[in-house]
Amino acid sequence: MSAFLSPTRRVAAVLVATALSVSALAPVAYADEKPKDKKGAEKDIRPPSAMSTVGGARLGTPGTQVDLGSGAPVLPKDLSGRSWIVADAESGDVLAAHNAHWRLAPASTLKMLFADTLMPRFPKNRTHKVVPSDLAGIGSGSSLVGIKEDQTYTVNDLWLGVFLRSGNDAVRVLAAMNGGIPRTVADMQRHAEELQALDTKVVSPDGYDAAGQVSSAYDLTLIARSGLQKKDFREYGATLRAKFPGEAVKPKKGEKAKKRPTFEIQNTNRLLSGAYGLKPYRGIAGVKNGNTTNAGATFTGVAERDGRVLLVTVMNPSSKEPHAVYQETARLLDWGFASHGKVTPVGELVPPKGVDPTDGKNADSAAGQAGQSGSAAPSGKGATTKVASEQSSGGMGIALGIAGGVLILLAGAVFLINRRWPARGR
Repeated sequence: MSAFLSPTRRVAAVLVATALSVSALAPVAYADEKPKDKKGAEKDIRPPSAMSTVGGARLGTPGTQVDLGSGAPVLPKDLSGRSWIVADAESGDVLAAHNAHWRLAPASTLKMLFADTLMPRFPKNRTHKVVPSDLAGIGSGSSLVGIKEDQTYTVNDLWLGVFLRSGNDAVRVLAAMNGGIPRTVADMQRHAEELQALDTKVVSPDGYDAAGQVSSAYDLTLIARSGLQKKDFREYGATLRAKFPGEAVKPKKGEKAKKRPTFEIQNTNRLLSGAYGLKPYRGIAGVKNGNTTNAGATFTGVAERDGRVLLVTVMNPSSKEPHAVYQETARLLDWGFASHGKVTPVGELVPPKGVDPTDGKNADSAAGQAGQSGSAAPSGKGATTKVASEQSSGGMGIALGIAGGVLILLAGAVFLINRRWPARGR
């Protein structure tokens, strides 16, 4: 596999990130602050003239940034996202971007940061009995997996609920296990800063619309890249469907205990499931979608073809095309794969703070700083992981096997993304 980052460009980016305050550079443009004209019609919202330059000066410039070389395909014309980015997940090169650092409401894509922060803290077989306070404060209209009070769930169940159903109830229970919402928000904010996702302001751990809560296409891609270096994160994101525990029925006096019922949940990532008229994207293997009234549709996806792994984030497309956020993501992925070796990067995904950008020997400690989890794959009965092969609908060099649950084998030594942050050329 290719190495992650160019030392020269990376060091420059880190220095810029350290020296500059993002809040001073980029006025916050909330997706819920949609100005209206006198007739009540929504006015056009434009990106700020100055945005963060973490990852390179071009990424702080409004508009589309791309350097096409000889034979490179032009970018798709039908792109309406307020912000988007195409990056090589392994090298960290940003191949093209549009308002990459525009700070917008992230919706449930913020759950990637939640998972990347909390996932290493709880063993997957740990159980938790839900109390009423665990589910307090869930926003009206939230997506739910169906967690019930006085019922016991494993951590594995809860993460399946987060990734497959984007369940805010599952998020709340895990946050309660972590010491509560305020502590979890603080932990997520601290981790975002460690990752240099400096456009991100966390208010609600589930991504539910909240005043002041923002992220950017650049940050969400950075967060996804960190999460994808964790085995469990990759596997939950690639799980297509699973059995989720229903409400246990207490046996009547003299009756034998009844087996707890289950119901099936399916991943809401439409490029993975192929639902609602969309075909599964060839090579897709995650990551997370989101949609709220104020944020609009958001999505970060990762896909592999011919040994290349790309990350694409699209935020708030205005197109009336059905499922525009997925359609535009697919077009950008197609463009990225077709552009291999034909474009000059316009920026890069920077490494976490504290990582020596010139020494791959610090790889394992860097992964640990990012909260690496090394536990087994999702093991709930009936869980099915869908990672399309080149012959079917996905990739990532992962072979699938099912034996009393899901067993994911990595083909050869090929990971979705290296667990290291080595210098290029090692």
